[in-house]
Amino acid sequence: MPDSDTNRPAEQPALNYRIGDERVIRVTQDAADKVHSLLKRQGRPDGVLRIAVIGGGCSGLQYKIDLQDEPAARDILVISKDTKIVIDPKSVLYVSGSELDYVDALQGAGFKVHNPHATSTCACGESFSA
Repeated sequence: MPDSDTNRPAEQPALNYRIGDERVIRVTQDAADKVHSLLKRQGRPDGVLRIAVIGGGCSGLQYKIDLQDEPAARDILVISKDTKIVIDPKSVLYVSGSELDYVDALQGAGFKVHNPHATSTCACGESFSA
């Protein structure tokens, strides 16, 4: 007689993060391509891009962007253009409705956040106020 426990599906671990959509943040194709390239170069193709808003800069707030292996507890995960973006709940208040782009310009290359909530930005474009 077969053991009934062997027929039960394995329990799925509970998600410790929430799922958001592109109303939180969306990614341009240039940004998606750059994120995928960076994650592949670091040997973690299933990684995520973290966007956080922290105090600092000449306008009071600035973005902190880095790559991580997976979402942390309480994060909001958004998938845009097959790119996984994670944002902590506090930062979502500042970036909701934004677009993440990657610009390769004469003055430097980097990720740029086009934020509809930014009431002002500094001259260098690295910080904002909301």
